[in-house]
Amino acid sequence: MSSGVGKIVCVTGASGYIASWLVKLLLLRGYTVKASIRDPNDPRKTEHLRALEGAEERLQLFKANLLEEGSFDAAVEGCEGVFHTASPFYHDVKDPQAELIDPALKGTLNVLNSCAKVPSVKRVVLTSSMAAVAFNGKPRAPEVVVDETWVSDPDFCKESKLWYVVSKTLAENSAWKFAKEKGIDLVTINPAMVIGPLLQPTLNTSAAAILSVVKGANTFPNATFGWVNVKDVANAHIQALEIPSANGRYCLVERVAHYSEVVNMLRELYPDFQLPEKCVDDKPYVPTYQVSKEKAKGLGIDFIPLDVSLKETVESLKEKGFIIF
Repeated sequence: MSSGVGKIVCVTGASGYIASWLVKLLLLRGYTVKASIRDPNDPRKTEHLRALEGAEERLQLFKANLLEEGSFDAAVEGCEGVFHTASPFYHDVKDPQAELIDPALKGTLNVLNSCAKVPSVKRVVLTSSMAAVAFNGKPRAPEVVVDETWVSDPDFCKESKLWYVVSKTLAENSAWKFAKEKGIDLVTINPAMVIGPLLQPTLNTSAAAILSVVKGANTFPNATFGWVNVKDVANAHIQALEIPSANGRYCLVERVAHYSEVVNMLRELYPDFQLPEKCVDDKPYVPTYQVSKEKAKGLGIDFIPLDVSLKETVESLKEKGFIIF
């Protein structure tokens, strides 16, 4: 597992959910990790990273802000790989442009701009999202297979007020354009809803989605998502850097499931929990669809099944004190 010995990489937004796992696995593989954080003085953002195996010797923390031009220069200096994971993800948005779109779009270009100045950078791996893939107005149904050739349509998403989707789509589109202009070797990872164990002490949006269901909610949302384990996502990022032939985009979805299925799985795992019995509305369930795993297999990803991911999420939420009995 020591393929990273003597190599230096950068992880932006290192205190985040996926990024924390990425830092952990990179350190275990022997990499030296330069980690950027908006506020390195906030112990809730740094303590769990400093506690990781290998952190004392090989983890360096940098202060950087997505909206500040050049603020990633120091973090990417001397790196051969850069993982850009920093991008806001939440649903309760007052000003989508300022809260989601600007940080995602300008932040991505700021990081790539810093990378373009550093000759040592061989590849940039961008954490995108299935949000940038699957929302193009094409009907989705159980027989429909979404793959890497799908691209979300920002105008369709704006009309539907899907602001997070807009932010990820614009950020990824502009990243490809910029990378082409500057000759940057870019690979994007496009995960769906990411669940599994938490390393950070704070609650992230996707784990909160599971928490809200197990915390005695009366109803479950009428929504269908792709789901994937955070460890698979972090591992895919590293493979995307290490495998020379890795290229383009990689959809990461273990399976697509409606919330009703997720609740049923949780009910089997935790018969004592008070789980919601009914859907929030009487409309037909939002249909499921398929997401191709062919390309992800090229990264050697053997997906952790959804029921295992759900159990890991709940056990982690218990351990962190978010679920109290």
